[in-house]
Amino acid sequence: MSTVLDPAAARRRFAAVTFLFWLPVGMYVPSQVLLFTERGMTLATVAALFAVHSFTVSALELPTGGLSDVLGRRPVLAAAGVLNLGALLLAALGDSVWPLVCAMLLLGSGRALSSGPAEAWYVDTVQASEGAGAELRTGLARGGTASAAALAAGTLIGGSLPLGLSALGMEAVGTVLPLSVPSLVGALVCAGYVAYVLAALPEPPRPPAGLRSVLRGVPATVLGGLRLGAGDAVVRRLLLTAGAAGAALATIELLTPGRAARLTGAAESGAVLFAVLACAGFAGTALGSHLAPWAARVTGSGERAVLATLGVSACGLLLLGATAASAGPPALAVAALGYALVYVGFGAAGPNENDLLHRRVTGDVRATALSVQSLALQLVGALAGLGVSVLPLGPLPWLLGGAILLAGALLWARSTPVPSLPPTTAETVPDPTRRDGVTA
Repeated sequence: MSTVLDPAAARRRFAAVTFLFWLPVGMYVPSQVLLFTERGMTLATVAALFAVHSFTVSALELPTGGLSDVLGRRPVLAAAGVLNLGALLLAALGDSVWPLVCAMLLLGSGRALSSGPAEAWYVDTVQASEGAGAELRTGLARGGTASAAALAAGTLIGGSLPLGLSALGMEAVGTVLPLSVPSLVGALVCAGYVAYVLAALPEPPRPPAGLRSVLRGVPATVLGGLRLGAGDAVVRRLLLTAGAAGAALATIELLTPGRAARLTGAAESGAVLFAVLACAGFAGTALGSHLAPWAARVTGSGERAVLATLGVSACGLLLLGATAASAGPPALAVAALGYALVYVGFGAAGPNENDLLHRRVTGDVRATALSVQSLALQLVGALAGLGVSVLPLGPLPWLLGGAILLAGALLWARSTPVPSLPPTTAETVPDPTRRDGVTA
């Protein structure tokens, strides 16, 4: 497939493939922690399983990003869907630690493969149609909205299925619990995602890649991505910000399900409450993503928009920490407000961060650059999750996560000029096989 789509069609297909990728994730998020604890895992074991996922993503981010830049976006995205399908089946059916470790390894591998190729495909397609100066932020914002909408819909489905099945009298059937069903349904969606990727994402032509060229090209592209992070001040700031966001997200994802279950008194009802909270959070992310271009206009630049919106997220996390030891209606209302602020801020920050990133890189390392960004988020998130799991329950882990995120936001208090890529000539990032580093 070599047809170059017009920007409007590229935006629609980017939003669709993003929605289909994240919908299964939303389905298993509400029940994942509770399913593992129902199978007898301690919170520390659950944190270790999450760390397996995060460390797998961290180890594979750069090689898989380079693979996408060498082989193309479509085959890498399709492979990610196949790995996710297998991971969800193992997570649904595994009743001991080692099958779940395998599930986390597959899930991490699929996540690493998926982080960057779809967005890189969108940017490549738009720039092939309109040139290097094409407007990107609107499409990036729509992709963020699509992912958040998918997560919101998925959490509603995944959170309500176990309670509904329990109400209908479903009990464990072998290793299948009511909490397992969302992952099984998510596996079916993964199959549809793979079919859509193969049918709907034409790529601009690229030279055919054999095994030898892949093995030679991936390390060179990875080196180009690492040079980018080491030599560009704006990209360094983006990576540090991604790490701070990873610490904040790890805190929320690890602690919120248990907090919901303690409020309701049961795992299944806790999953429903967490699903409602997660849906509200993802709806906030969708709203924030939709408002990202507006935030850049109001604040005067993408950098100031990142500062303001991540500051909103940090304030939300601090509110969650301030109410962690309280259970009355006022405290719950403040906590709900804090939860919403976290996700609205993240939603508005993401497209502005990535717009800054794409204007520092060219197509030959675009997916690798996104993988470097995701690597920072995953690696810091894994370490933060392990740290949070050993802290006493209460305000401390929430406040610590909020302080880290606030520090990440304040990195943008000092302005740095961000040049756009010239339309046809000089590149911000050189050919990854060169040794002269980044020119920014």
